Amino acid sequence: MRSSAELSPAALAYLGDAVYELHIRRLLLWPPKRLGDYHNQVIAQTRAEKQAQHLLRLLPDLTEEEQGWVRRGRNSAGSGPRRLESGIYGQASALETLLGFLYITDPERLEELLGRLEVP
Repeated sequence: MRSSAELSPAALAYLGDAVYELHIRRLLLWPPKRLGDYHNQVIAQTRAEKQAQHLLRLLPDLTEEEQGWVRRGRNSAGSGPRRLESGIYGQASALETLLGFLYITDPERLEELLGRLEVP
């Protein structure tokens, strides 16, 4: 298996975005509802603002290595959409980078951290 060190933070964020959305979709399946309602709930949870909140909640529990990937992800994020406050897009990208990194290197730790996210 290839190393996560070969991948850029942007590539890890690309993967982490999919991991995060799948996790949210899995959580919101119950109770059963209409497809439009699923979609609206997933969109509300996958917005950059919500991802930034989740990152801030997880930060105190991250290892030094995980914090390093968060920094790399935040620093490589760019400016993001105009509608966002400064830094929100970077925090969301940082969370996605961390999730992508953990998906490749430590799926158990990934599930542990995803389990800590508060999703209604």
